[in-house]
Amino acid sequence: MASTSWPPQLKDWVAKCLGQMTDSNRKEAQDELRQVIADAFAAHTLWTTDWNGVQLQSLLPKPAPALKRKMNDATPANKKAKKSSVKQITTGTASLDLNDQAALSRRAERFQREHEIERQKSRNSSLKANAHNKHLFSNTSWSTSRSASPSGVDEPEADPNVIDWDRFTIVGTSKEIFKDYLRLTDTPKPETIRPYPVLQETLVQLKKRWREKCSYAWICNQLKSLRQDLIVQRIKNEFTVQVYEIHARMALESSDMVEYNSCQAMLKTLYELGIPGKVEEFTGYRILMLLHGRNRSELNLYVGQLTPKQKADPAVRHALDVQRSLSMGNYHALFLLYLNAPNMGAYIMDHFIPRERVKALMIITKAYRTISLSFLQNELAFDDLDSTLKYLEEHKAARFTNSGSSNSEKIIDCKSAAINLGQVFEEKYRKVGIRGAV
Repeated sequence: MASTSWPPQLKDWVAKCLGQMTDSNRKEAQDELRQVIADAFAAHTLWTTDWNGVQLQSLLPKPAPALKRKMNDATPANKKAKKSSVKQITTGTASLDLNDQAALSRRAERFQREHEIERQKSRNSSLKANAHNKHLFSNTSWSTSRSASPSGVDEPEADPNVIDWDRFTIVGTSKEIFKDYLRLTDTPKPETIRPYPVLQETLVQLKKRWREKCSYAWICNQLKSLRQDLIVQRIKNEFTVQVYEIHARMALESSDMVEYNSCQAMLKTLYELGIPGKVEEFTGYRILMLLHGRNRSELNLYVGQLTPKQKADPAVRHALDVQRSLSMGNYHALFLLYLNAPNMGAYIMDHFIPRERVKALMIITKAYRTISLSFLQNELAFDDLDSTLKYLEEHKAARFTNSGSSNSEKIIDCKSAAINLGQVFEEKYRKVGIRGAV
């Protein structure tokens, strides 16, 4: 995550904690600091936590050890010696406390000064970014940031172990609306990268071309190029989410599961950063994809993390109903859900419905002696009788008692149709092709 994505209140709190650290508690305090931030990041509470009220236990003052007194050594000479030693210890402790307090004050001033410098640098760079690209965070150069001290004091040396990512952020200058996607094999150059306003216009034009039935291969190439320019410039905002959501929908409509999975993976990361988007819609898609891949362990883990609000959404509720019907073997409910899938869920279900039709056929042919072809069409959600007959032929189950009759009058002989279904299922559907192709 870019440094600019941290909440300002968290930055103030970290600077305050660093200023309170001493040589004696530094390691313990830094470990606790990292753990607190990591826990908040994992719980998605970085922006909601009241950091001013968080206190590191390692920075709390530790009580001085109490002097124990032996009851048996109560001679006057020993008492005087003890009083003298206690006085020396108290004096030494006081001087140490004064030294620690002085060092603590100097350190706090230094960290506060560094924090003010960082805040001034962010303010200056934000003003500059707003004049050109409102989406960008601080991207001033290293030399400029070092001379941006508000009080005229030299900025402290930066930690060499921490990478200054802002130093390497690129802001594009290209004005081309369309650009072919090419894998980066070298450091990207600003003149080949499109800035944020140009990328926004690119997306508008690509949506227009898509409505005009332009080739998906070309649209996909342009969207990948657009995504690459966003990544190179470290742009992560609502526009970024919109680009990936649009590309994912287009990929679903074109059965391009490779690009869909790529977009879905990035959207998961962007949603976890708290960037708004169509979270519930793509949560439903993710559940359906896990059902397609028969990844039960990940599916159970993912569903267990859903909130009641997410489960109440129609898209998520539909996906959970599909999961329930599959787990119970209720093929009748499954195909009704397939016919009434919200958003673009049916495009994902298209990839595992043929498998579930075979499983339903295996059950039906065991339960009936004969069934009509029209009944099978309605029960298994086929578009028409011709597609139903073609499916039976492809799966070696086209066995009829009246082969010469028309499709609307054909009767399936279930006993002979069931003979090859188990073998066909093993051959065609035992392994799941997750990635797919255009």
